[in-house]
Amino acid sequence: MWIRKYLYLCIYKYKTEKPHMEVQYEKIDLSEYTCSGEGGTAVSYTHKTRPALAKLYNPGFEADRAAAEFRTARIVFELGVPTPEPIRLITDGERFGAEYELIPGKRSFARIISDEPARLEEISLEFARQARLLHTRQADTARLRPYKQVLADFYTQKDLVPEEYKRRALAFLETAPDATTCLHGDLHIGNIITDGRKVRWIDVGEFSYGVPEWDLGVLFSMSHNLDRERAGNLFHVTPEVLTAHWDCFIAAYLGTGDSQTVADYTRRLLPYYAVKVPYVYDMAYHSALPGQAFERLNPMLPVPDADSAVFRTFAH
Repeated sequence: MWIRKYLYLCIYKYKTEKPHMEVQYEKIDLSEYTCSGEGGTAVSYTHKTRPALAKLYNPGFEADRAAAEFRTARIVFELGVPTPEPIRLITDGERFGAEYELIPGKRSFARIISDEPARLEEISLEFARQARLLHTRQADTARLRPYKQVLADFYTQKDLVPEEYKRRALAFLETAPDATTCLHGDLHIGNIITDGRKVRWIDVGEFSYGVPEWDLGVLFSMSHNLDRERAGNLFHVTPEVLTAHWDCFIAAYLGTGDSQTVADYTRRLLPYYAVKVPYVYDMAYHSALPGQAFERLNPMLPVPDADSAVFRTFAH
């Protein structure tokens, strides 16, 4: 089996390193798989005889999305970040995705908390430890993109936000600090798994680098703003459990439970969240945020300084 996997990876590397050549997707027979999970953008299937997990994006997602995620996942795996190995690009004839190494006996941190509520604090503390390890790890800046650039490209290349909001977002990006440490891109307890021996990150297609606030802003929002149905569908827990998880997590992540320190840091996260969420919404739904969402988000963004380059550009 390892020879077959090696050939898949060699073929994929050859195709994607030649920009003029088309990426190849291998057709799979879904009768050889069992549906094992549904997310917001994709469905996963476990192979009946091989240790492989297929992830197929929902209809409407372009094939390029699967290729980009696979390419990033290979980079992350080769960096040594603990994550299941990406094997090959696949299609069922309608949807596109990739096949990954299956980790036997794995459970997400979200599932563990759901199945064993008494372990909430233990799992939240371990999640904080793993997040800090990731956020202090140096990224391969030659192969990954800075997250600020990802967001700047979204705001300058797509017309999905009001002009005033775009002005504020780009001004914030201009002044936000830089860092060359790793970001998951979609950090939450559903995207980290363990088999009881080793912890691994999953769904690393948005992996990038920058300051950790880009990861933590959305995590804070998910921990406080999901309704009961959405919290149950995504994380198998109630909104109250998500809030309790955040309280444990952020104190451990910051290294202090001081309420004023936590409150100050939470306020610091708000503009990062406000800049990121229109991009995330477009990635998930291929559309702009509803207008009322911008009304709620706009106060989270600072008013640009009159001396900023973005201000001068939009003022003319």
